[in-house]
Amino acid sequence: MSDINTRFILHWGEMSSRWGINRSVAQIHALLFLSPEPLNAEQISEQLDMARSNVSTSLRELQAFGIVRVSHKIGDRRDYFESEKDVWAMVRAIIEHRKRREVDPTLDMLRDCVDEAKADQADEYTINRMKELRDLLEAMSKLFDQVSSLPPGAQKKVLKMGSKIRRLGTGK
Repeated sequence: MSDINTRFILHWGEMSSRWGINRSVAQIHALLFLSPEPLNAEQISEQLDMARSNVSTSLRELQAFGIVRVSHKIGDRRDYFESEKDVWAMVRAIIEHRKRREVDPTLDMLRDCVDEAKADQADEYTINRMKELRDLLEAMSKLFDQVSSLPPGAQKKVLKMGSKIRRLGTGK
């Protein structure tokens, strides 16, 4: 493995732990992302010097995220793994997974809390704080859903509009 690949893989693992993702999972993803060919679990284990059991568990998690898929080679019974090559599709899959796992349950809880707080006649301050957070998360969730429903080319254009969007607020 080249020094630059090692550097990228180590950094990807380091950053992932700050995002709440297991370091091994991220390092395996980084290795597969940089690999031009699918790798089997044994190759991954050897290249990253990881326990085979850790590799297997991490690969299942990456498949659940939708950013790694299984492929096969004729005459070989082993599973081979490859990363999503389209970075836009990869990021979209990660965000969709995290939204389902983190944002959606939080929104459900906030909706319930606001309804219960109103029914229990909780203080206005508490109700308003929860409403503000609920409204923000709902708006962000709707925006994400709308952008996700666009074709990939349109998604790229929307994300590249940052400076134009900023001008809407300043009038400049």
